[in-house]
Amino acid sequence: MIGPGSDAKVLIYTKPIDFRCGIDTLVAKIQHELDQDPWRGVAYIFRSKRKDRLKILWFDGTGIWLMTKRAEAAEGFAWPPAVDGSFSITAAQMAALTSGMDWRRHRAPRRVNPPKIESFADA
Repeated sequence: MIGPGSDAKVLIYTKPIDFRCGIDTLVAKIQHELDQDPWRGVAYIFRSKRKDRLKILWFDGTGIWLMTKRAEAAEGFAWPPAVDGSFSITAAQMAALTSGMDWRRHRAPRRVNPPKIESFADA
């Protein structure tokens, strides 16, 4: 996949945006409304009013990417309530969100330690 890696920091802009917005308008929203620096490699996710489309703005070190996705499912993407501001999610949650899963239920798998097997020599 082209885009932020598994170690990327991701911020969701919670208010719906006008989907005619391009890179320059989204950069201005990041700078002025979120008081963030869009050039530091953070992936910013924006949503449409109908929750069926999203845009991801991401600076990869050489230029800005603007990725857009439209959900084919009728219910669209799982979004938090529309309020002012933003919040952070993990890259794994972003992958779940962009694939249409409910990212709020996505958790890292629990680590299970294998049982310690004693050898006959120890007995």
